[in-house]
Amino acid sequence: MFDLFSADKWLKLWTFKDTFIMGLSNTVKMSIFALIISLILGIIFGLMATSGKKFLEGISRVYVELIQNTPLILQLCFLYYGLAFSGKAIGIIETGIISLGVYHGAYMAEVVRAGIGAISKGQFEAAESQGFGYIGKMYHIILPQSIKIILPPMVNQVVNLIKNTSCLYIIGGADLISMTYSFVTGASTGGAYAPAYLVCGLLFFIICFPLSTMASLWEKSLKMRDLKTVDVGDTINEGMVTK
Repeated sequence: MFDLFSADKWLKLWTFKDTFIMGLSNTVKMSIFALIISLILGIIFGLMATSGKKFLEGISRVYVELIQNTPLILQLCFLYYGLAFSGKAIGIIETGIISLGVYHGAYMAEVVRAGIGAISKGQFEAAESQGFGYIGKMYHIILPQSIKIILPPMVNQVVNLIKNTSCLYIIGGADLISMTYSFVTGASTGGAYAPAYLVCGLLFFIICFPLSTMASLWEKSLKMRDLKTVDVGDTINEGMVTK
């Protein structure tokens, strides 16, 4: 803990700041590409789960349950070492992108499924009565209404995805946590444990806190808007009854 107040340790940290910049860059890069994969999978399997077709719903359920009920670290190791021993190894960053994308895709799928499920059946029936097919119904009627329900928990999943990049440490990754560990254990850089991990934590906080705050404020705003809508509706109904 005394390292935290050591000028020499902080100077060493500043001298090798490129290590942390590289780790942060890799973490952000993995997060962006993994997020794209997770969104694509989330939308696909979320729509499958609400398609009304047992076969598609079954596939979606198997994917979600299998991924959510096994640890991310296990999935990372399976993909990285499994492919390595089969002679088809891929890079650590690529492993992280695929594993994080597939893992959080299962959670995104549940967010999409829940968002669509929160829309009243009357909206589905109204869309069908207008002659919309499944895709048209979802694109024009259901998804625009479910966006406000989906987005807050989806942002929370983005935060979790960014933090879960730290799991790449288990396979010797190049993420921020792994680069920090390499710094504090390096032959020429070792020793500055407290400053290094403090800076690492602050970098994660700088990225994640604004996102989690935005999700929280967004959710509160939507709830307040819904309450105002209900109040206006009740006022109109009361006026009609009075007349």
